Amino acid sequence: MVEHDRRHSVSVAGVVVDDAGRALLTRRADNGEWQAPGGVLEIGETITDGVRREVLEETGLIVEPLGLTGVYKNMARGIVALVFRCKATGGQLVTNEEVTAFHWASEDQVRDMVTEAFAVRILDALHEDAPAIRHHDGVALM
Repeated sequence: MVEHDRRHSVSVAGVVVDDAGRALLTRRADNGEWQAPGGVLEIGETITDGVRREVLEETGLIVEPLGLTGVYKNMARGIVALVFRCKATGGQLVTNEEVTAFHWASEDQVRDMVTEAFAVRILDALHEDAPAIRHHDGVALM
């Protein structure tokens, strides 16, 4: 029998990019950190539907996932994150119980505002290269 804390969890995130090439950052209500919108993929939910749902719940934006930009594993917590570059197609930004603020960030601002493990996800999404596969400990890349 496998212990529950030894299982992996799958999350999805959407890096929404505007016409100027900036990424949408959300400030999390629980810890004040800046990140791309995302969360746990639900059982029975397709990956792209999960991205659309999480971005809509956290931002109010309707998005179209354009492509997978990276796969990331938090080695300390066993979370595998699938990150997608997204384009907003509707809706409007609205804060909520999970998100207290938004910021359209340049690459330099992402590096300054976001912890390394989460900044790399956004930076990878800003570049349209092949998907990255990276590992981290929850804070720093490994």
